[in-house]
Amino acid sequence: MARATAPSPAPDGTLEPRTPIGRSGLPAAGLLARLGPRLGIRTVGDLLFHLPRRYDDLRELRTAGQLAALAEGETASARLQVRGLRVEQAWRRRVQRTTAYLGDETGEVEATWFGRRFIERRLRDGDWVVVSGRVRRRGFLVTLDNPEFQRDDGTALLHAGRIVPVYRLTAGLTAPALRRAIRGALDRLGDYPEYLPSGLVRAERLPSIGRAIEAAHYPETFAARDEALRRLAFDELLALQLGMVARRRARSGERPPRIRVAPAREATLREAIRAGLARRSGVPVELTPDQAAAMDAVRDDLAGSRPMLRLLQGDVGSGKTAVAAHALGLAAAAGLQGALLAPTDLLARQHAATLADLLGERGPAPVLLTGSLRADARTAALATIGSGEASVVVGTHALIQEGVAFARLGLAIVDEQHRFGVEQRTALEAKAAGTSPHVLLMTATPIPRTVGQVLYADLDVSDLRTPPAGRIKIATGIRRFDELAATWERVRQEAAAGRRTFVVVPRIGEPDDEAPLDQAADVAAAEAEAARLGALLEPLRVGLVHGRLKPAQRDGRMTDFREGRLDVLVGTTVVEVGVDVPEATMMVIEGADRFGLAQLHQLRGRVGRGTAASFCVLVSDSDDPVARARLEAVVALRDGFALAERDFELRREGDVLGFVQSGLPRLRVASLQRPDHRELAVRARAAAERLLDGDAGLEAVVGPLRAELRDGWLARAAAGEAASGA
Repeated sequence: MARATAPSPAPDGTLEPRTPIGRSGLPAAGLLARLGPRLGIRTVGDLLFHLPRRYDDLRELRTAGQLAALAEGETASARLQVRGLRVEQAWRRRVQRTTAYLGDETGEVEATWFGRRFIERRLRDGDWVVVSGRVRRRGFLVTLDNPEFQRDDGTALLHAGRIVPVYRLTAGLTAPALRRAIRGALDRLGDYPEYLPSGLVRAERLPSIGRAIEAAHYPETFAARDEALRRLAFDELLALQLGMVARRRARSGERPPRIRVAPAREATLREAIRAGLARRSGVPVELTPDQAAAMDAVRDDLAGSRPMLRLLQGDVGSGKTAVAAHALGLAAAAGLQGALLAPTDLLARQHAATLADLLGERGPAPVLLTGSLRADARTAALATIGSGEASVVVGTHALIQEGVAFARLGLAIVDEQHRFGVEQRTALEAKAAGTSPHVLLMTATPIPRTVGQVLYADLDVSDLRTPPAGRIKIATGIRRFDELAATWERVRQEAAAGRRTFVVVPRIGEPDDEAPLDQAADVAAAEAEAARLGALLEPLRVGLVHGRLKPAQRDGRMTDFREGRLDVLVGTTVVEVGVDVPEATMMVIEGADRFGLAQLHQLRGRVGRGTAASFCVLVSDSDDPVARARLEAVVALRDGFALAERDFELRREGDVLGFVQSGLPRLRVASLQRPDHRELAVRARAAAERLLDGDAGLEAVVGPLRAELRDGWLARAAAGEAASGA
């Protein structure tokens, strides 16, 4: 969504939310202009809504003697005097080490910084400073490693001696620099302009948005922080509900093509799909009760007077593609076109091949359109799509490009719908010129029931819970890193039998980590592990995939693995959901405690798709009881729906603002894991209905709220991106 022309600071030095960071004059403005976009920070408003991921309670200022009594690793603050400085080269790490000797009448401690050359310029003998950091012990010596500090010169404390915000960072941006910039923005902006109607603020007993932002960053008490976060959570949920209500009302007035097929013809279609499933599996197959029920529901939707908007939730390997084939076959039988949008080239090709098998020789032949097609193949595909000759079209983002024109699109299917934003899905629907196509969304990530009631209230939902007959049960176990000798030996045995192994490595910089996000570190870690395993497993052929590869390179390596030119594939979670390699029998997930249960279950589902015994090894050295319980849940449960509910029960808040929501929508503040926030969502829904009464869209919302929904921090939620996870 395009932003309006951004203003510079006013002549009196005050700022506006839309002022670009680079022109703001704030502390570290130049640094933020360069690094801020990595964190989504481009304007002063973006900076103010870059909210803490947690808070450290450092209100109690301790003495040196009290620091000495604390446990190893405990975080604390102290007010101490600088009694000396030493700067030297640390020969092992070849970086500068600065040591400050700090003390008071109760004793002395050391503070040590590595690589921070500015420290010696900011500390002088005799200065009183407030320091904050983790307590370490070296024999009888108490030290603080890389503590934050500021001189106690009477100004407001930012980094210690208070409730201190802890932010998500990026390489090159320090926490003190970010805090100073945010403090400067709060001081110069004044109160953030209120955008909610005053009556709604009073009715919901909310603080003003200006007070909420101040307390979200620099709360005087935790009660004030909680009040601020409740306001921000309500606003985010209101924006989400406004978008949902507006889209529902707009869609209810649209008229789709009515797709009706004679019962005998539909029966023939289902038999073709059943026969195709049997051919692919090599054994007789019947549609599961859940598949049959979903097909019935889709058939009825397609024949109705309102556009279908249905979510098909299917556990890993539950047969969603068969339901999609049924819907596409019905559309083709009615003389219309159906399009299936997939997130990757490899998955699109796989879907095209599967649909060809399921629809049979007498059914419509799928036409593929992806970015990797040769020019002549693309030209031919576009011609058949534009003429209407292609009844079933499968593709990637290439489907929604400007040059693609459908003759009579009646059905749009989006696979792995959480991988696409609302704008992308809308662009596909817009290909049905002059009419509103039916829409089927598919996901292999079941949503917990309590969350679905909030987020998917506007969708009809079909669940595929029953796995198709013949699916291999995947033996799952937990191992520590020093217990993997037998696992690697099994990998060799599987390779000797012509079978293959996935090895998944975790990200280095997750949003809940204290370390800054650094994709280069993720890639380096994956490359190092691939090199290590290449040497360890020699002469097996080991390949690597990661997020920095170009799509064509990544798909090429996945194809090499699928076709047997690689024995082991090492990768991050770009080991895609939906990639089908029947010869893959082992999944080794390193650092498994760092993945969500939904992710672990999806990754496990990449194996066991053939006829050979299959195994999933969850590797973790964590002794955390909650992490252990989550891994044990993966071992015990095979049902993705049950696992989603168990995940919901076990997942701790992680951080106050709910950034860690594995498998759940990426809401920035609201956490649907919390009962009070789910209640807030109900209240936000009622408020959204009232605000939109008498109008079919967001045009009913005017003034400051309209601007915030269009250009401000609420734009993502209003567009539905929070619900899609895109």
